Amino acid sequence: MGIFDLFSTDVAIDLGTANTLMYIKGKGIVLNEPSIVAYDRNTKKIIALGNKAKEMQGREHREIRVSRPMRDGVIADFEIAEGMIRAFIKRVNSSGFSSRRIVIAVPSGVTEVEKRAVRDSAEHAGAKEVHLIAEPMAAAIGIGIEVEDAVGSMIIDIGGGTTEIAVIALSGIVNEESLRIAGDEMNNAIMQFFKKNYNLLIGERTAEAIKCEVGSAVPLKEEVTIQVKGRDLVGGIPKTAEVSSVEIREALNENITQIVEGVKQTLERTPPELSADILDRGVMLTGGGALLKGLDERIRMETNLPVHVADDPLTAVVRGAGKVLDNMNKYSKVFIRKRNY
Repeated sequence: MGIFDLFSTDVAIDLGTANTLMYIKGKGIVLNEPSIVAYDRNTKKIIALGNKAKEMQGREHREIRVSRPMRDGVIADFEIAEGMIRAFIKRVNSSGFSSRRIVIAVPSGVTEVEKRAVRDSAEHAGAKEVHLIAEPMAAAIGIGIEVEDAVGSMIIDIGGGTTEIAVIALSGIVNEESLRIAGDEMNNAIMQFFKKNYNLLIGERTAEAIKCEVGSAVPLKEEVTIQVKGRDLVGGIPKTAEVSSVEIREALNENITQIVEGVKQTLERTPPELSADILDRGVMLTGGGALLKGLDERIRMETNLPVHVADDPLTAVVRGAGKVLDNMNKYSKVFIRKRNY
């Protein structure tokens, strides 16, 4: 180990719309926090980030702005995203030295401009070398699929901003569908449902909690009712509404149907040899959206394929990016290559 190795840290990042996860070589996953930043509106100085910023969300005063610099899986606010990456790296890199190598997972459908934004942010945050990897590829590696084999695997990675559907073989993505419909859109659908049906305004955090608690893609064995607090749109005062899990499923149905259609379209474009592999091996679900009750069952019913939810689906992408970081030689072919203009 040279002196340079002592003073630098290699980091793998799952820069998600909902959560940012970081993996440090030799230490494993060292950070898993919401991709949320609270900053001073006047100076743009970061006041809090991650869990602390999430607690402030929807409760801030006029001097503070709480924002999510990532939208639909890509950087929406360049300056704040860069500050967030820099602050998170500083938090996990106690030695204080800059990161030499960073592997960042991005949606498979990102444009060249969006890729450039991610690279620039990481470089401005101190990285010497930046490698990008597609999220479904990272998720496949993270759950133990041998991506270099001449066998087809299908991954559905449902995050906060995007749903990534990909068929992988020979260290590459054979075909893919990147939908900007995922956890955030589902939360939004729940918020709109309450507005329309109950004249009740609820916040993003409340919608997220409802989705996790009673949201489902198929009828539940026992349907439940919950009390939801919000602001009455007519009277403007706080009120409570009682809703059932049936209504929430109805609110989520359109988004879930679009995800299922995306899966079907990807399957239609898959070469027959790989289709046979997928029939044998099944489809793997990763990402936070994989935890939605009955989603695996719904996809199974509509495609007649075996569908499995990965163990610890929330960390699949960062674990994969970490494996790639630990063994760059083995996985050199999986990186998103730079276009030569």
